[in-house]
Amino acid sequence: MKIARFEVDGEISYGVVDAAQEGTGVELVELTGDPLVAGYDTTGRRFRFEDVRLLAPVIPRSKVVCVGKNYADHVAEMSGVTGMGAEAPTEPLLFLKPNTSVIGPGDTIVRPSISERVEYEGELALVIGALAKDVSEQEALSYVFGFTCANDVTARDIQIADGQWTRGKGFDTFCPLGPVIETDPDLSDARLVTRVNGEVRQDGRTSQLIHSLSKIVAHASQAFTLLPGDVILTGTPAGVGTLDAGDVVEVEIEGIGILRNTVR
Repeated sequence: MKIARFEVDGEISYGVVDAAQEGTGVELVELTGDPLVAGYDTTGRRFRFEDVRLLAPVIPRSKVVCVGKNYADHVAEMSGVTGMGAEAPTEPLLFLKPNTSVIGPGDTIVRPSISERVEYEGELALVIGALAKDVSEQEALSYVFGFTCANDVTARDIQIADGQWTRGKGFDTFCPLGPVIETDPDLSDARLVTRVNGEVRQDGRTSQLIHSLSKIVAHASQAFTLLPGDVILTGTPAGVGTLDAGDVVEVEIEGIGILRNTVR
């Protein structure tokens, strides 16, 4: 099931993508409220995608938890960058983005005036669906509501200069999410592609994650109480690179969709 959050006539709603109706122009069935709270009851209203503005499918209640260095090829490509190190971490390497960094599909990534090197990082994101603390790997995925595309935008020069990651990855607009939440995708070997102006820059697969999705959720829950609506970014494959004003960056994950943003 695909869940969208959208705006129409100044009103923000949630809806289910009605796959059975695709091709008829009727694609969103409105829900009575946030499905994380209100479930899947519908209002009976339907909207065409072209008649609504898609928003970030979730606004994290408290935090965005991120995992660094979780693809071996990305660890290798970053080994020469100051402070990054050449070894893959034995446990998931966690850091945080503020929820104020979140934007939706079609929104604009803003390059900070104090950075000269802003980069994309296409990633799979998890959306937490239930309060989770000290959960086991075996039960971890039962706390996940669904999955979406993410872009862990990074001011690399600031990340390097600071020697830690919070400021360089935490600017406003630095966490695009969307276009929808897929509640039950097949992520055993899903393709993840990042394109800039139509050119493929990253091409990885979820099967290449160093630390599994269940391990990431369990590990994060040991440190942080995970709340419904919190988001976890799971790491990026090789091919990260710079974004310039006017660029269009797309993160596409098989079975979920395409997250598209422009840069200024």
